[in-house]
Amino acid sequence: MEEQVASYAPRGGLPALPPPVDTTSPFARLRTRFFATPLDAALSILFGLLAVYIVWSLVQWAIVDAVFVGNDRTACLDTPEREVGACWAFVAARFSQFIYGLYPIEQRWRVDWVFGLGAVLIALVAIPRVPFKKLFALLLLGVYPLVVLVLLTGGQFDMSGSGIAIVFMLAAAATIFLAFGRSSTVSRTLPMKIALWLTVLSAVVGVVSFYYAPGGSESILTFRFNTFAQIAFYAALVAIVLALVATIATADDRLAAVRLLVPTAVAIAFVLILTAPLGIPHVPTNLWGGLLVTLVVALTGIAFSLPLGILLALGRQSSMPAVRFLSVVFIEFWRGVPLITVLFMANFMLPLLLPQGVSFNQLLRVLVGVSLFAAAYMAEVIRGGLQAIPKGQYEGADAMALTYWQKMRMIILPQALTLVIPGIVNTFIGLFKDTSLVYIIGLADLLGTIRRGFNDPVWITPSTPATGLVFGAFAFWLFCFSMSRYSIFIEGRLARGRKH
Repeated sequence: MEEQVASYAPRGGLPALPPPVDTTSPFARLRTRFFATPLDAALSILFGLLAVYIVWSLVQWAIVDAVFVGNDRTACLDTPEREVGACWAFVAARFSQFIYGLYPIEQRWRVDWVFGLGAVLIALVAIPRVPFKKLFALLLLGVYPLVVLVLLTGGQFDMSGSGIAIVFMLAAAATIFLAFGRSSTVSRTLPMKIALWLTVLSAVVGVVSFYYAPGGSESILTFRFNTFAQIAFYAALVAIVLALVATIATADDRLAAVRLLVPTAVAIAFVLILTAPLGIPHVPTNLWGGLLVTLVVALTGIAFSLPLGILLALGRQSSMPAVRFLSVVFIEFWRGVPLITVLFMANFMLPLLLPQGVSFNQLLRVLVGVSLFAAAYMAEVIRGGLQAIPKGQYEGADAMALTYWQKMRMIILPQALTLVIPGIVNTFIGLFKDTSLVYIIGLADLLGTIRRGFNDPVWITPSTPATGLVFGAFAFWLFCFSMSRYSIFIEGRLARGRKH
């Protein structure tokens, strides 16, 4: 055996192996990723040279040959000595118009306050470690929009009795909705059933009061109500009282039921603030423009499309045939119509359908159209999240004897929204970029204001259009990229929470 083993043993030992190939240094990674084969090396060199050429051309156009200071077009015209690149002097000269549009110069402090308050509140809500999140979220979603409306327009609106009736009808609906979330038995009480029907009556009669006003009008406080508006207003008030009575009678915590007065308090504050004389001049919306209009349209669409999309998604999965049918019809209709068609309909066709003497601001019509359009797409995104929730989550919520709204609010919707964060943010980004379409119907958003500047004879040069469009593209990219990165941060934070 020893002889056989010895015959197979190498004489003189094995040859020394070469050292292992370095795969961790920068040069090694470069070699393995870009120069592993002759074809990889050739393609890497070709595309590398192309990238260097493109980057250098952009740097030369945007910085080296650019004009940063000038009073008119002569500063940005080519000369025999050199070829002019970007005309940043045009952007600097019209920068304030790109931000404010034609908003009066002496009143632009109001826009600055709106931008500043919005940035601070968004930061306080977005930063995870900041305390009092609920308070800041309430200020951002409830108080801030009202402040924006009053500051930008000047307030002192002339509200009709029909409009006030609709506001209190919405307060009654919000009160009933909150009552359903606090008690599982309140919906079966007689006062709550009467409150539901009175709210429906208030909604129907309130809408009719815009079109038909029988008899004379009566003054309540300083507001004029026609007969139908009075019926809608008093029906909403009685519905609020009955909802409070039903909740107090069935709730374990009587003090918590008093919180149902919040929607009514908000409605009263809303009417008083909008109609109160604040002493600041009125600025019509046709003077708004630039980044101001872009942010107003985008943020309004984002703020309204998410809650409306949630309700539509829940309605599409509802077991009630009427609710499901109406939700499906709404979603499929708005998803099947291009946004530009929606804007044209809101701008030109809607005024023809309104009764004589009733009109809505052009910007308001656009905001409604954009919000409804985005809500249809948002509903499908959220429906995907609802369908991804395991069936056991629904069964567990039912086993805890939770009401439908308690189950959705505390168990189902938080998980569903977490799953579809990328889709939600993608819809937000698409909506933000689609705001540039409002220029077609005459609203001067950021891109529209920039394009109007191209026709200014003081700044007509060959490089002016390219410079303005690059500036606009960078502004849109900055906002969209910020939303994308924040969504990635939220996804990672929620993923870490699920792992632990």
